[in-house]
Amino acid sequence: MRILGFSKMWDKLKQPEFTTFRFPRGDKDWQLGEEVQVVFRPRSKDHKLLGIAQIIAKEERHLYCYHNTDDDEARQDGFANKHEMLLWLSKVHGERWQYGEINRLTLRWRIN
Repeated sequence: MRILGFSKMWDKLKQPEFTTFRFPRGDKDWQLGEEVQVVFRPRSKDHKLLGIAQIIAKEERHLYCYHNTDDDEARQDGFANKHEMLLWLSKVHGERWQYGEINRLTLRWRIN
């Protein structure tokens, strides 16, 4: 089972369903129906398993369209608005987020 890691304890992780944006994986991209271990700080010795979630929706997006994300969608992902979300992507991923594709994943907790 693969790990879906978070470096911040987002409020969305307390909801029965939540969304996250992830770049396609080089080895095997995220799959609809896949179960994943959701982990807080996965690369730290103090990591914490939050539970098991299933990917219930996957939407592939071209990042140039990502600028069209509205404030409601940004709030679903845990941000105050679209601007804050784009700043986070710039901080975490540098310029990578501006090119190529990104997956918008919706997950539902199975065990948490």
